[in-house]
Amino acid sequence: MPATVSLDTTTNVQVVIPARLASTRLPEKLLLKETGKSVLQHTYEAACGATTPAGIVIAVDHPRLLQNAHSFGADAVMTNPDLPSGTDRVAAVAKEMEDVDIFVNVQGDEPEIEPSLIDQVARLLIENPNADITTMCAPIREREKLEDPACVKVVFGNDGRAMYFSRCPIPHARSWSDDLLQAGSPVFFQHIGLYAYRRRFLMRLDQLPHCPLESVEKLEQLRFLSAGTSILVGQTDSTVKGIDTSDDYRKFVHRFYQSIRTAA
Repeated sequence: MPATVSLDTTTNVQVVIPARLASTRLPEKLLLKETGKSVLQHTYEAACGATTPAGIVIAVDHPRLLQNAHSFGADAVMTNPDLPSGTDRVAAVAKEMEDVDIFVNVQGDEPEIEPSLIDQVARLLIENPNADITTMCAPIREREKLEDPACVKVVFGNDGRAMYFSRCPIPHARSWSDDLLQAGSPVFFQHIGLYAYRRRFLMRLDQLPHCPLESVEKLEQLRFLSAGTSILVGQTDSTVKGIDTSDDYRKFVHRFYQSIRTAA
């Protein structure tokens, strides 16, 4: 089922929010709305605060998500439910927006994403024409997070280009010291799953060969790296709190109401 996009295609930077209804750990999490708004709406409204992109479209895989997106005034399109990843959903939208050069992938389950991060990842790609993809990372200062496989780590070269992503702690410290986590120059970095892609990359996405590393780590960006794709990593002190579990959502709801009380 091809995506049909109604947005102005003369713009240079477009945000795409891939939205999938099914979720293993927290079923239909994007439609949860204990705050009065769905998780998807919170994410959309946060992304609207970015100033670099010219527009936002939500790429959904189910009519219920499409209905929810339209209920709060978002541009949304149906994409093939069988697409394997959010990146594939972004590529489906890109095929219908031929004059857009850069697409920013904002995951639908990140209702507290900072708009400045979206601007930063987009500008990083604009300013580096030889890069195919840009993404973000933040220093890791807690050992628990370093050892958590749900926290993806990244190492990169002096030029900022990604060398590897892993669920394991990288680099490996042969002689461990807690001082490594508090070093003035950070040693360990958490990958923030926010991406900006050039059109030229998205148009060849379905031609990239299978990668054993991707299968082992369950990280699609390893397929990109293995195919020679240049991924430039920007640094920030901010982290993104995604909604993966019921506990994540409970904490988000608590922070939401706490922020309202603080503002009152």
